[in-house]
Amino acid sequence: MNLRIELSENSTEDERNAILAPLHAYNVAKAGIAVSQPLTLLVRDDDGQILGGLYGRLACQWLFVDLLSVPEAGRGQGIGSKLMRMAEDLAREKGCIGAWLDTFDFQAPEFYKKLGYSQFGEIVDYPPGHKRHFFQKRLID
Repeated sequence: MNLRIELSENSTEDERNAILAPLHAYNVAKAGIAVSQPLTLLVRDDDGQILGGLYGRLACQWLFVDLLSVPEAGRGQGIGSKLMRMAEDLAREKGCIGAWLDTFDFQAPEFYKKLGYSQFGEIVDYPPGHKRHFFQKRLID
C-alpha cells in the first residue's frame, strides 16, 4: 500500500470524521473510551432569547467545560458560579470524578480558582502577549 499526504484546502466534517473513526476505534480498544455526551445549560431572557450559558462534554468520567458565557447584564450576580455548580452536580450524577477547562489570562482564571479549580498547565504567548491556562477540579474524593 502506498500512502501519501495531501493538504485539504476546504476541510469538511466528513474528512474530520474519517480521521476520527480509526482513532476512536483505537481508544475504545485500548481504554474503553466511549463517545462523549454533551451537557448544555442555557441562560435566557424573559423573551426566551439565549444570551449565554455553559456547554461541556462528559467523557472518560470527566466533564470538559468547553464554553462558559455570562451576558454582560448578568455579571456579578452569581450566574457564572451557578452555571458551574449545576454542571458539576450534573457531572457527578453521571459518575464523573473531575472537571477540566481552559481559559485565557484576559478571561476568568481567578474566577475558576475561587470555584476550587487548580491550574495544571499553561501556554505562554497563546495568543502572543497572553497566556492560555488549563484548570482541573476533582468532583469526588
